[in-house]
Amino acid sequence: MSPSPRPSFRILLGLLSLIAVLSGACSSAGTSPSVALSSPTAAPTAAPTATAAPTASPTAVPAFPASLTDDEGTAVKLDAEPQKIVTLTPAATETMFAIGAGDRVVATDDGSDYPAEAAPLPDVATFGTVDVEKIVALDPDLVVAGGLGFTPADAIAKLRSLGVPVLVTYAPSIDGVYHDIELLGDATGQSAEADAVTAGMQQDIDAVSTAASAAATASGSKPRVFYDVGYLPDTGQIYGPAKGSFLEEMVSKLGVDVITADPTTYEIPLEQLIERDPQVIIVGVNAFYKPTAAEIAKRNGWSVLTAVKNGNIRPVDDTEITRPGPRLATGLRNLTLAMYPDITLPPAP
Repeated sequence: MSPSPRPSFRILLGLLSLIAVLSGACSSAGTSPSVALSSPTAAPTAAPTATAAPTASPTAVPAFPASLTDDEGTAVKLDAEPQKIVTLTPAATETMFAIGAGDRVVATDDGSDYPAEAAPLPDVATFGTVDVEKIVALDPDLVVAGGLGFTPADAIAKLRSLGVPVLVTYAPSIDGVYHDIELLGDATGQSAEADAVTAGMQQDIDAVSTAASAAATASGSKPRVFYDVGYLPDTGQIYGPAKGSFLEEMVSKLGVDVITADPTTYEIPLEQLIERDPQVIIVGVNAFYKPTAAEIAKRNGWSVLTAVKNGNIRPVDDTEITRPGPRLATGLRNLTLAMYPDITLPPAP
C-alpha cells in the first residue's frame, strides 16, 4: 500500500479541485430545445348538432433527437433519451439525482459522494484523470464532463472521437447553476423536473439573501468578510474568493463587504489581507481542509487581523457552498447562519 500524501499535499489537491470548479468567466447560455405544440384542431363552424364535435388535444413533439449546446459552445446531438449516463463532476451527479435521472447514472468521478445512492457507483475519473477505456466499456448514451480543465480536454476529445456524446458544464455564477441544471434536464428528458428544482432554488436563495441583507442593515455597518478557501502552511499561501467569481457572489448574498483576491487567481497576498483587515473570517471546511480557530490564529502574520483579535473565526461546511449544484440554497443557508448565528431564516420551500 502506498503511503498517504502529506497533509499539505492533500490540502493542495483539494484546493486545485475547488479552484477548477470555482474559476472561470461567464459563458454564453446554451440553447435548450423547445417543445413545440401542434396547433389544436379548429372547432367546427357549422350549426351545432346534438353531439358537439370534440376538439383535439395538443400533441407535444418528441424531445428527441435533440441538439444541445454545452457551456463551451459545442453542439451535442442526442439521438434518443439517454439510458446510461456517466457523470464526471460531483455537481453533475447531484443534479442527475435531483431531477429524477439518478437511476440512469452508471458511473461517476471519485468525488461524487451525494446522494448516498451515488457513492457505490463505479469511479471512472479522479481530478485530472479520466479512464476513457472504462467509460467506453460501459457504452454510455451521455457523459457529463466538467469545464475549465476539471475534466481534461484530451479525455473529452477522445470520448467524442469514439462517438460518445459529451456535454461539458461549468457554472461561473448562480444563474449559471440554474442554466446547467436545466440543460441536464433537457439532455435527459427531465425538463419539467429540472425547472421545478431551479424554481425552488431561486425562491429559497432570494428569500435567504433578503433576510441576510436585512440583518446586515440592522447591524448598522457592512462588515468586511474573508472567506478562507485554503492555506498552505509550508509556503504561507492564502486562498480566498477571486474578484467576480462564483464564490464572491455567494458571500456577497450576506450583504457584506467581501474581501477578494485578484480576478485571475484565488491566491491573496498576506499584505493585501492585512490591509483589508477582515472583521469576520468564515472558513470553508471539507475533507481536505479543516483548520481550527486556534490554528488560524497562529498563522504567520494573522494575529494583527481584527477577526483574529476578536475571535470572529467561523467554520462552515464548504461542500454545499462551492459545489455548483442543487444544494446551493442549502449552502447559502449555512453560510448565512455562520455569519449571523441569531438570524431567523424563512422556512425552505
